[in-house]
This record gives sequence, C-alpha cells and structure tokens, in this order.
Amino acid sequence: MALLAFLALAGCRQEAETDAGKVVPAAYDAFYLWPGIRPARDVQARILYLLDGEVRRGGTARLERLRMGTPHLPGKKVWLVVRADRLDWNDAVYSAIFDDLAHWRAAGNEVVGLQVDFDAATRGIAGYARFLRDLRKRLPQDWKLSITGLMDWSAHGDPDALLRLAGLIDEVVIQTYQGRSTIPGYEDYFRRMKDFPIPFRVALVEGGSWQAPLMLSRHPQFKGYVVFLLSRTGSKER
Repeated sequence: MALLAFLALAGCRQEAETDAGKVVPAAYDAFYLWPGIRPARDVQARILYLLDGEVRRGGTARLERLRMGTPHLPGKKVWLVVRADRLDWNDAVYSAIFDDLAHWRAAGNEVVGLQVDFDAATRGIAGYARFLRDLRKRLPQDWKLSITGLMDWSAHGDPDALLRLAGLIDEVVIQTYQGRSTIPGYEDYFRRMKDFPIPFRVALVEGGSWQAPLMLSRHPQFKGYVVFLLSRTGSKER
C-alpha cells in the first residue's frame, strides 16, 4: 500500500510538472480567435484578435471575408486581423477592410485597430516597411496598426529597418509556434531582443510548451501575451 501511494504521488507530481510548462488559456486574457473556434468557459478574454479575412495569392487582390456576422462583444478590446499572402493591395481591398472596421465599431464594439498577419522574411523587412508606410497613411488615425512578426527577424532583423517599422506600427505580435507546436529554441531568440525598439506581445499556442525567458518581464517594450486558441475538433492553423 505504501508503495502504491508513493507511485501515485510521484505520478501526480510528474503530471503537475508537465502541465506547468504548457500554455493553459485560463491563465491569460488576450487571444487569437479564428472563425469557428469557441473558447472554453473558464477563459476570461479582455483582448480579442479576430480573423476577419484573407488576401490570397492568385488573380486580382481582394479581401476574402471569413466571418458570417458581427457579434456585439461588450467589455472586449477587438483587433480585426487580415491574413495576407501578398502585398499588392488595391483600393478595393483597402476599402473592404476599412468598411469592416467601421462596421464592427458601429455594432458597439471597442475596435482597437487592424492587424496584418504577413510572414515577412528577415531580409524583406525593408520592403514590408514600404507597404506599411502606405497602409498607415490610408488607415484612419483613430485606429491602431499591429503586425505579426517571426522570431527570426525580431531577433536578427536589420536594426535600421526595425527602427523604420517603429515609426509606422503600434505593436508587433511575435509568433512562437508553428501549427500546434512551440518552435524549439525560442529562448535564444528572445535573448537577442534586448534592443528591440517596438512595443510587442508574444503569441503562444494553446497547449504548447512555454517557459517565460527572464528578459521578458524586464523588457521595456513587452506588453504581454496572446494565446492562439485551438478547436477541440480541429482548427484552422497558421
């Protein structure tokens, strides 16, 4: 009996240690919420990043809307997210996105602004900055501008290019995952970010491995986390 009790206790400790390194959504208050994904009841969201649509490759650039309705989300700060496979946006794309922002605000939501989800390569930051400069000029000033960022260019990007981005965007959300898994070696990337000049959040994936690097709590530009929620029956992933 004593041996069984010892083994049971050891198993509980091992399970607790395993869970301690996992991303549990209930411990956070900002989330990526893709269409068709519903957060668990114990999730208390304060900030929501909602995928509104995509600008896909092929043909004439257009916004492919992915949401069927516009819910009223009281007490939530809302960012509308547009995933982009291309940056040759035309006037129709800009108009559709800005119309959606206005529509969500008219529905009584506290719309913070627009996030562009585009995987800019490390060597392509300068070109991305040109696109963002044009977008910033077009975007009404009462909406903020956010972008997603890869860990690689966040840590290894050209300092001058990053400084130019700092004058164009209000935040960058650094992605630490691929699909459903945390990218290994993230600690090394964050150690190289001590001089990162832009306010940033860190995006984690639900259930992924995560141990917060010590430098994050000390970094003057770190603003918190965003958790990418996964469906229990399968989700649309990055």
